[in-house]
Amino acid sequence: MSAMPQPTSVSSSSADLRSSSLGFMETIGQSLANISPTLTPSINVVAVAALAGAGSWLVYGLSTLGLMFVSLNIAVLASRFAAAGSFFIFISRSLGPIAGGIAGWGLIAAYTGTAMGVLAGEAIFVQNAFTPFGIAVPTWLIYVVSAALAWFLSSRDIKLSSRLSLAIEAASITIVGGVLFVVFYQHPERIVDHAQLSLQGTTPKGMAEAMVLGIFSFVGFESAASLGKETKNPLKAIPRAIIWSMVVAGAFFMFVAYSMVVAYGGDVAKLGADTAPLQTLLKGLGAPALAPLFYLIASVSAFACVLASINAASRLLFSMGRYQFVHRSMGMVHTKHQTPHYAVAFAAILSLVVNLALLGTGALNTFGYTSTFATFGFIVAYFLISVSAPIYLKKQGQLKLANVVVGILGAVAMIGGFFGSVYPVPDWPYNLLPYLFVAYMAFGLIWLAMLKKRAPQVLDKIEHDLESSEAAIFDRK
Repeated sequence: MSAMPQPTSVSSSSADLRSSSLGFMETIGQSLANISPTLTPSINVVAVAALAGAGSWLVYGLSTLGLMFVSLNIAVLASRFAAAGSFFIFISRSLGPIAGGIAGWGLIAAYTGTAMGVLAGEAIFVQNAFTPFGIAVPTWLIYVVSAALAWFLSSRDIKLSSRLSLAIEAASITIVGGVLFVVFYQHPERIVDHAQLSLQGTTPKGMAEAMVLGIFSFVGFESAASLGKETKNPLKAIPRAIIWSMVVAGAFFMFVAYSMVVAYGGDVAKLGADTAPLQTLLKGLGAPALAPLFYLIASVSAFACVLASINAASRLLFSMGRYQFVHRSMGMVHTKHQTPHYAVAFAAILSLVVNLALLGTGALNTFGYTSTFATFGFIVAYFLISVSAPIYLKKQGQLKLANVVVGILGAVAMIGGFFGSVYPVPDWPYNLLPYLFVAYMAFGLIWLAMLKKRAPQVLDKIEHDLESSEAAIFDRK
């Protein structure tokens, strides 16, 4: 945080990001990499199966449905104006700068928390890949090298990092999906699995708790919106990227959950307790020697997610820095690479420092703590965007009943997701995380209140600049 800012307007240098450098493929690559589909068969599905059992596929289906409503609300705004700050700008336009600041504050925790969690997941995968060869790779070394490489790539060229992320995720989905198809080839009698389709042994309590994990599997799908200033034809490319990344990921996750239960012979308890599901899967298919290769693929996919999270976090910090909601240095752009290099460095260093601080808890616990905290940030932003979309359309005289229904359903889905994270009360220390998040958000709200009280001119100028920017890029009246 900086000292209370002086009332200055947003610099025109906000356009210094490399404009129109990204096509649709790079844009959807950002969202898919942030989702990191390969994490689901590698680690996420285990946690979901432990709670939802045979209903795991339905958890992912319901999560897809709920977040599809959110994605439609995002598309409403992303198809009308483009911005580097994505939700911060979108929500500020509809509900005012304070609400936008709250969303931005939540998303700082969301994107950096995702980077932290997936960085820990990457460490687990790297160690699983090298342990069979008797090579012990220190967790701290994986953290340092990965964070440094993510910083380097993100600060140099967004196009390169987005294309790299897309290539990694496409290859990972193809390889893992191909292996899971072999499961059905070996067990054709279980293509129609009555135990799963009838939700045998599944409880409402387990389904509710698993929904939070289901939502986390998707978080980051909206991050393509953070590339509004750098995408060609953003008013069309970004909404398409957001919706299609959700469709692809949702179908893949449901297929993964269903087929993994089949691969475990319907023993959901075994799947829910397995710390190395890919290894067990390949052993069951008679190819245990391939496990190190698959964990190496999973680690590369996890790195792509870390990279995408830092890209998204830095664009959010860039926009908030331009409007002086955070230190103005976050809004500076590298003269040569045209990237928000200070914001990139901050996101990468913060992710590394927190993971090193949690080193003693173990990588798996670090993944759980930071990922859960990040999910709360996404839920806040997704809720606010679902409220914002119909309000914005009403202001423009374009509101339809369908927009109201989609907005309500998106907001209700996020309320349900948060409720499932606090009731029934989770075990320690997860029971503390919601309160820590509330304290974090309260600190951000206090900061915004101080900003409003001590420098109200800044908020007035933000309103003016948002109006001006909309007039320049608004596409549909």
